[in-house]
Amino acid sequence: MAYLLDSDVFIQAKNRHYGFDIVPGFWDWLLSANGNGEVYSIERVGQELRDGGDELADWAAQRDAGFFLPPDEAVVTSLAATSEWAQGCGLYETAAIATFLQAADYYLVAHAHAHSHIVVTHEVPAATRFKIKIPNACDGMSVKWTTPFEMLRNAGARFVVGA
Repeated sequence: MAYLLDSDVFIQAKNRHYGFDIVPGFWDWLLSANGNGEVYSIERVGQELRDGGDELADWAAQRDAGFFLPPDEAVVTSLAATSEWAQGCGLYETAAIATFLQAADYYLVAHAHAHSHIVVTHEVPAATRFKIKIPNACDGMSVKWTTPFEMLRNAGARFVVGA
């Protein structure tokens, strides 16, 4: 079971925890874990990152479909199931559903559902009718989710400062 990263994992890593200039090991680990089939994201997230026009956009532009996965037939089936859940669960306002169905979050949850991946996000569940949060959608679709820090611990990642 591989991890599937939300855009906020990359953005917060760059801006807060693992800047390219201070913890390059994080970014190297992502590429290594991807090469080992352990970490991916999706095309929609890659596009969001490339649209940022910054160092993270440049990093994302250097990755291919092996890192930012395209949707396949299984994902299309899961998109329909995820849409049915969002519209039929009775928990969200129409505007929240419409926003979710247009966002990368929808594709991320559906992709994870289709391929039994674990979604990685900084988002936390929220009891609100006005926004579908990734963990809520994951729970609704029986998709596992975790935080970036839990992923790093579970994967045994180590960023050691050398002498």
